[in-house]
Amino acid sequence: MEHEGFSDRAHAGRQLARRLKRYAGSQTLVLALPRGGVPVAFPVAEALHAELDLMLVRKLGLPGQEEFAMGAIAGGGVRVLQPGVPGLMGVTQQQVDAVTLREEQELARRERRYRGARPQPVLRGRTVILVDDGIATGATMEAAVEVARRQHPGRLVVAAPVGAPDTVAALEEQVDEVVCLVTPPRFRAVGQWYREFDQTTDEEVQDLLAQAWAATPGQEGKRRPQPNREEPT
Repeated sequence: MEHEGFSDRAHAGRQLARRLKRYAGSQTLVLALPRGGVPVAFPVAEALHAELDLMLVRKLGLPGQEEFAMGAIAGGGVRVLQPGVPGLMGVTQQQVDAVTLREEQELARRERRYRGARPQPVLRGRTVILVDDGIATGATMEAAVEVARRQHPGRLVVAAPVGAPDTVAALEEQVDEVVCLVTPPRFRAVGQWYREFDQTTDEEVQDLLAQAWAATPGQEGKRRPQPNREEPT
């Protein structure tokens, strides 16, 4: 039976949570890839009674065609490049480095805005579930996996509502399990599997994190700034 897709990211997260029930418990850590992964991960963490936090990763867009990923970066100096980069589509090393610098600055901005003084979560020995709203080239998720593996989780799981079949198969070689609800053979883009796929805003991310972190006594999340509702989305 053909899958009809998801109404929005929250709906996708609730569907994903059903497939992750066996990981329920306080030793599980759900790490969302901002921004789109946060509204998916929020209902997952809620259903599993698990801690929610962030795995900050940034796509490196191909110059002139930014919607295409030539790689991704994450904290700790991690950079994952697609095969053939530099060189692919005429992209030079200088261009790769320039895009990397720009995205490193955005990564730092998001770290300050989303996390503030909140300490980094402990991954060692825990079940860690990396969640995004979809997996296309896999570059951002591969960067997230590399960061997570360096911190020696007990079990590492990748979870997404939809993904490209080849990419999902490649990720299965890198982690303990990949949970992906839909792997359509004619995959073109993540957004085609959502009826509502508006860009997730900083304010939405902060709002969801504030709700999740306020449920944990003594966490910095209680002091997150309230989003400015007048800001355009």
